[in-house]
Amino acid sequence: MAITHLKKLALGVAGAAALTLGIAQGAMADGWAPEGPVNMILHTKPGGGVDVYSRTLVKELEPIIGQTIVVVNAPGGGGATQMAKIRAAKPDGLTLGVNTVTHLTGMQTNLRGTFSPDDFEWVALSQIDPILFFVSKDSELNSITDMVELAKSNGGEVNIAGFGPVGSMQNIGMSMLEKAAGVKFNWVAHRSTPDIIAAVLGGHMDVGVANLGPALEFFEAGRLKGLGVLGDNRLSTLPDMQTFGEQGYDVDTSWLQIRGVFGPKGMPMELQQQIADAIHKAMASDSYQTYARAAGVQDSDYGPKEYSAFIKQMSTVAEEQLKAAGIIN
Repeated sequence: MAITHLKKLALGVAGAAALTLGIAQGAMADGWAPEGPVNMILHTKPGGGVDVYSRTLVKELEPIIGQTIVVVNAPGGGGATQMAKIRAAKPDGLTLGVNTVTHLTGMQTNLRGTFSPDDFEWVALSQIDPILFFVSKDSELNSITDMVELAKSNGGEVNIAGFGPVGSMQNIGMSMLEKAAGVKFNWVAHRSTPDIIAAVLGGHMDVGVANLGPALEFFEAGRLKGLGVLGDNRLSTLPDMQTFGEQGYDVDTSWLQIRGVFGPKGMPMELQQQIADAIHKAMASDSYQTYARAAGVQDSDYGPKEYSAFIKQMSTVAEEQLKAAGIIN
């Protein structure tokens, strides 16, 4: 099955040996040397997982390439604002973007006919990152089962805050849980992880969905507690939070968040490879590795050839999940 293949593909890209290869390639004399500042355009507001990842990476990447990298937050339209800027840019490596699974689901739902994967070059995959469900410390909910039982007794009136519209990566994760548990929840779209956390802490939302990175400090401060993680294994930084499977819910654990770098169509393959090598060299730094391990993400060394193939495969899985969730036909 495509999903099983993707899971093996994703989990096989992490490891120290792969990063060592990235270091060796990035150190070559003909490495990436942009002639001016680089814009790294994001589809999210400041403070979320994508923003934290990007700014951590950029800090280590700048001294490698000898240029300033400006992080530009361009939220809106489920990624449409960002993708429009990148598609219109020159393919010279001075304009890049960070993508997640939301781009792939969006191009099959609300952005179908406006953007497609063929409009861009897929340069490098950096991270694989599971999503988790959480509540405020004062919530009566303590597990996924508690959330499911509340939905059953409350006619689905459990408000879940997550990033993006219906059909987004996190929304599909919720839909998969609905199918496994035989319940319905109320999805409430938010524009960033900080907005999601604020809504949960303020009592406006019952449950939040996010990746660990931007929420970790709130867990460490005892302000949030986890209900469950959609993955094969528990998170090393939150070892007491059980997986969905441990709680009896058979949800496909290959549905992972990804973070990668892409650019406008027409970028030369040599330039793409140089950018990928520089990114993976930056990822090997102590500072980046400290952040990545704390965030509970897995590293990837995929360059343009591998990442382009991965995007095609992930798009297939996204289509399957969207159809299974009844979002597209």
